[in-house]
Amino acid sequence: MQKSKKIKILIGLSYLILISIFLFLFFSKFSLQELTSYEFIKQNRSYFIELKSSNLFLVLIAFLSFTILWVFPFLGFGSPIALLGGFIFGKWIGTIIVVFGLSIGATFLYIFGNYFLKDLIREKFLNKFQNLENKFKKSEFNYLLIYRFLGGIPWQISCLLPTLFNVRTLNFFFATLIGIIPQIFLAVSIGSGLEMIIEQNSEVPKIIDIIFTPNIYIPIIAFFTLVILTIFLRKIFYRN
Repeated sequence: MQKSKKIKILIGLSYLILISIFLFLFFSKFSLQELTSYEFIKQNRSYFIELKSSNLFLVLIAFLSFTILWVFPFLGFGSPIALLGGFIFGKWIGTIIVVFGLSIGATFLYIFGNYFLKDLIREKFLNKFQNLENKFKKSEFNYLLIYRFLGGIPWQISCLLPTLFNVRTLNFFFATLIGIIPQIFLAVSIGSGLEMIIEQNSEVPKIIDIIFTPNIYIPIIAFFTLVILTIFLRKIFYRN
């Protein structure tokens, strides 16, 4: 028991050190003011477009690797990386690469949680989600797929909760891969729409002009429709 506790502390410290080094190196190169300036975004859009045109395969591999690391070990959320994927690659390629990257990263996080955090997760969440145990036993993949589609749980926790039900790693990966497609596609579409707006405007466009651009408002409406639908379905899925 004492040895297990020491391992968890060591892992936690290693993670904090890794994150601290990453943030230090990142912000030593870019200031927060630069990152949020329209000129910086526009210039880097041109850089990514040229880089993508010259070596698409290399950029895809680099972005896929970054997406995997974004989920594990950096524990990032899916939305920012989906917007970035749409911004760089457009709707279709962006969706494919982001979905694969998030699914692989989520699977690594699940495996990690299954080996090192299982007892802690059971202690914190088993009572709250015990009603799902029988559902997962009946049809593991189908309920994992519904679970992934419905969301409503912070991304990092949603990757770890299935350790409660001892789901198979392959089922976790493929259920994640298929289940997150709708919301990721909508987020990527918004990122792609923003890229088109920046391409067409040399100066910062008004927020009202951005919102009422079809490439923005259509996926936003679809996204909120999906959210309303999943809230309704979530009540059915998580009820006792």
